[in-house]
Amino acid sequence: MKRLVLIDGSSYLYRAFHALPPLSNEAGEPTGALFGVVNMLRAHLKEQPDYIAFVVDAPGPTFRDALYPEYKANRKAMPDELRAQIEPMCEIVQALGFRILRVGGVEADDVIGTLATQGADDGIEVTISTGDKDFAQLVRPGIALVNTMSGSRYDSESSVVDKFGVKPEQIVDFLALMGDSIDNVPGVEKCGPKTAAKWLGEYGTLDAVIAHAGDIKGKIGDNLRAALDRLPLNRELVTIKVDVPLDYRPQDLVLQPRDTEALRRLYARYGFKQALRELEGPAAADEDAAKISVRGTAAGYARGSAATEAVDPALSAPGQYECILDDAQLQAWVAKLQAADAFAFDVETDSLDPMRAQLVGISFAVEPGHGAYLPMGHTYPGVPAQLQRDLVLAAVKPLFADPAKKKIAQHGKYDLHVLRRHGVEVQGYADDTMLESFVYNATATRHDMDSLAKRYLGYETIKYEQVTGKGAKAISFTQVALDDATCYAAEDADVTLRLHRALAPKLAAEPALERVYREIEMPLVPVLERIEANGVLIDADELRRQSADLGKRMLAAQQKATELAGRSFSLDSPKQLGQLLFDELKLPALVKTPSGQPSTNEEALEAIADQHELPRVILEYRGLAKLRSTYTDKLPEMVNPDTGRVHTSYHQAGAATGRLASNDPNLQNIPIRTDDGRRIRDAFIAPPGRRIVSFDYSQIELRIMAHLSEDAGLLRAFESGADIHRATAAEVFGKPLDEVSGNERRAAKAINFGLMYGMSAFGLARNLGIARGEAQDYIALYFSRYPGVRDFMERTRQQARDRGYVETVFGRRLYLENINARNQGLRAGAERAAINAPMQGTAADIIKRAMVDVDGWLAAHRDRALMVLQVHDELVFEVDEAFVDVLRTEVPARMAAAAQLRVPLVVDSGVGENWGQAH
Repeated sequence: MKRLVLIDGSSYLYRAFHALPPLSNEAGEPTGALFGVVNMLRAHLKEQPDYIAFVVDAPGPTFRDALYPEYKANRKAMPDELRAQIEPMCEIVQALGFRILRVGGVEADDVIGTLATQGADDGIEVTISTGDKDFAQLVRPGIALVNTMSGSRYDSESSVVDKFGVKPEQIVDFLALMGDSIDNVPGVEKCGPKTAAKWLGEYGTLDAVIAHAGDIKGKIGDNLRAALDRLPLNRELVTIKVDVPLDYRPQDLVLQPRDTEALRRLYARYGFKQALRELEGPAAADEDAAKISVRGTAAGYARGSAATEAVDPALSAPGQYECILDDAQLQAWVAKLQAADAFAFDVETDSLDPMRAQLVGISFAVEPGHGAYLPMGHTYPGVPAQLQRDLVLAAVKPLFADPAKKKIAQHGKYDLHVLRRHGVEVQGYADDTMLESFVYNATATRHDMDSLAKRYLGYETIKYEQVTGKGAKAISFTQVALDDATCYAAEDADVTLRLHRALAPKLAAEPALERVYREIEMPLVPVLERIEANGVLIDADELRRQSADLGKRMLAAQQKATELAGRSFSLDSPKQLGQLLFDELKLPALVKTPSGQPSTNEEALEAIADQHELPRVILEYRGLAKLRSTYTDKLPEMVNPDTGRVHTSYHQAGAATGRLASNDPNLQNIPIRTDDGRRIRDAFIAPPGRRIVSFDYSQIELRIMAHLSEDAGLLRAFESGADIHRATAAEVFGKPLDEVSGNERRAAKAINFGLMYGMSAFGLARNLGIARGEAQDYIALYFSRYPGVRDFMERTRQQARDRGYVETVFGRRLYLENINARNQGLRAGAERAAINAPMQGTAADIIKRAMVDVDGWLAAHRDRALMVLQVHDELVFEVDEAFVDVLRTEVPARMAAAAQLRVPLVVDSGVGENWGQAH
């Protein structure tokens, strides 16, 4: 489908002027607004639309001035600093190849509305690039609004309703009721967006509201009745025309060849160094290079390997912050937050544990370079008087509860926990800079604020240790002086907002990545917060019994090891163990440490376990010790005293593939292949009257392999519903299903899973205990039966080499730093990752989508069922006994519908008094 982008030039010029600090070039000419607009234009060019235009207001009056002479009468004269930037802006726009559109007698909005409607009617996908809310009236299938400065997008009825509380076709009536102070259109006095949306929700249209004006009680009803005469005019003034006579159609708005010399001169004059570097780069030498998408080149990888992104000077300047200590300041900031479309926030606490942390303060920012800290829990001697916590929370609670007001945070799940526990529910959590960075490039940098600020802003943040100290001398944040706390905390909110301003356009320029961010990662944040808050009940007595048993068996293993060695030694000492195994017993050192010394790690002991009994006993001892120290001893100590449950924390920005990580405690690494590991799951229990129910995707990564490879044999094996490993063995060895031996099935299973992780013939031979040549024959036979798998693997490797990354089914991008490395070992590792990452990443995306859908369904049943754990491909619930059957019907259906693959997704389920029984 062809794409058309219509840029509201007037809107962006004003917004950039007021949003950015007063920048200037070396000659002192103002450049702030110009800088913002040029960056926005460059972002749109990267999207490579088929048609694009830059629309501005023509000089002179419009038809609206004739309808209402006071229209826009209260607008202040354009500041000289802004006026000076209009001419160079137009020069740059023209030099970039954009067509500038001006039509007398109407506004730019009307030109955009007409072209957007024509384009959508012609089957063109239209994007209106603007920050003006009035355009929401145009949203329909084929027409979307995008604000590249804030990252917001409205492309459906639901997105408009979520923002404004009314449908696109009601926006005109919505605006007519509220009026527009900027355009001097007086609405109903005291009628804000909530009241307007309420009336339209009840009556449907402005005409119906007018007809029922007598039914509306109170002062607001009187105000409505006083405004009835002017409401029809208001509606005419705020309606965007879609029938302006034009000399061109959307198909005429093709991007023209850029004027490189003019751009070079303009960029140099106004100090746009990054734009100039791009112009002088290899792409500038070839005019057609502007038409080449980074999606098909290694340019996308080059972005990932750079140490620091290009930095917007407006987002890297020092900030100015204030400390809110009295009611007047608080009310002023509440008003500022109420007036903003979005704000960034951050909480300061006395603990890293979100389930126990006490709130010490909150910081806010609504524009880059400015922020405020609202302390309420600093307790050091001589601390200035702070506002009472209850008063503060009552003032900010409505702001956080308003779903129409966008909230932005860095790793905000922690903040949501803390605020919820203090009685503040956060609605409208719209952007998380940690997740923006993670989705944009998971491997480019760490995703903590300090690292992101350095990479994307060129900004050195104040570190936590700088205000609290380190080690034994560290103090709680409650003891940090308010001046220091303000600089640190307000900077956190400010930098969060700046990072969002820097990262949102980058994601907007990559639609597939933005969909992953908007449709998978952001909706998952409140879901994970609920799962973590739910926690899971454990049987501490059962774990203590298991600890005692493990301790006895550790002692027995220690005694056995001493007997085999002929002397006593410490099983926990790698040095003593190495001397015993390799110097005294003369066993071969098959695995070495990075320094070249004989290793005694698990891999090394497994490699020699067939040559002496001692390595096997040591492995048994280590396994028992790890279970005891990590789980059976530790879990009872981690029970939250307030809830009586264990609360893990899920990290979204951990694994590059998108897989969730579980920490404090890690509940995803409990061994499942051993009896002792499975016993630990027996200690995860349901309270009386409830059951544990588990749902697990069956062989999901293999199914994704079948989908991606489109191999006919593999697809057929899954569609048959037979045991996939037995079906594979039957295919590979040319036998009927009922004649496949156990060893043949085991070999097929090893190949099925091994190929996804890049297993070589050597690895398969070791896994199956067969000769390497025989293993190679197995692999060759497999590929002869499943040629689509072989072709998929080679195709994926080549795409990774060309692009520097691979993608999941849903568009998540996984960069591979060493895919073209000269070192064969590094390159081979990257190639293995290239094969596995799309499958593991797609599996991660699928279960995340399923969690969001299931959580939405559970909203009406939270008193009957709780989602308590996510472990790779498994979801675990605590459920009322009477609700188990309903859950076992609904959840598998929703999990199976989380992706439309070429093979069915199958979900297994189990139920029991504990997790072990249910799994």
